[in-house]
Amino acid sequence: MKGKKEIIIGLCVLIALGVLYFGVEFLKGVNVFKPSNAYTASYTNVAGLQVSAPVTINGLKVGQVSSIEYEYDNPGHVKVAFSLDKALQVPAGSKAVIEQDLLGTASVVLHFTDAKEYVPRGSSLEGLTSAGLMGDVSEKLLPSVDRIMNQVDTLLTNLNTVMGDPAIHSSVQRLDQITLSIEQTMRQLNTTVGALPPVMKNVNGITTNLNTVSSDLATFSGRLNELPLDSVMNNMVALSANLRTLSAELSDPNSTLGALTHDRALYNNLNAAAASLDSLLIDVKRNPKRYISIKLL
Repeated sequence: MKGKKEIIIGLCVLIALGVLYFGVEFLKGVNVFKPSNAYTASYTNVAGLQVSAPVTINGLKVGQVSSIEYEYDNPGHVKVAFSLDKALQVPAGSKAVIEQDLLGTASVVLHFTDAKEYVPRGSSLEGLTSAGLMGDVSEKLLPSVDRIMNQVDTLLTNLNTVMGDPAIHSSVQRLDQITLSIEQTMRQLNTTVGALPPVMKNVNGITTNLNTVSSDLATFSGRLNELPLDSVMNNMVALSANLRTLSAELSDPNSTLGALTHDRALYNNLNAAAASLDSLLIDVKRNPKRYISIKLL
């Protein structure tokens, strides 16, 4: 009876150990019930690779890392063992490359060749470590960044030199003065614009007056067109001819009018006759009875 209990206890311990093993493997992501082939690769740098890390080909998971051990018999190298699907055949010359994603998680990526021969199960593949996407970016960008930083440093140095030039300070002061002048001009312009409405009102009044004057001129022009200008011009021509004739007679001493203007004796006689006639008229006014006799019947 005692031996039977020991057997039962032993079986329970074995079962517990089996469950523990399968549980640990399950937590590692290892499918112990799925057949697989084991391969190894040697690296000088595993780049943070962890046990149970995926092994992929063309982005598809075909296995996982089973162990990572330092090679004491080959100093400076680390041996990585990984299991692949049993149906997967590895061409000769294939490489197992450790690569990192953007988050820095490392995995093993298989790079197959076009060889028709396949390596046997348990073989060691050539192991390489890639700098990864971030490494490639850093490798390509860092030289450019260094050059840019040098150029920026040179630019800042030149900028400090230029800004320290007294001419720059003088230009800045002049720019301030120009800005102030522009502000004053804008204020004056605003004042001028504010005074424009009355001016425009006056302009409108002037325009109205000009329209009235233009209308009056048009009316006057129409009336001028209605006048007998031809008759007026003919009369003026005749008057001018008469004036020329009168002027000629006054200038000719042989004419009657010329004698009046040129003969002094005739002029004096005419004056004397006019004076006598004037005296006679005065005497007639004073003594009318002397000259007019009225008889009453």
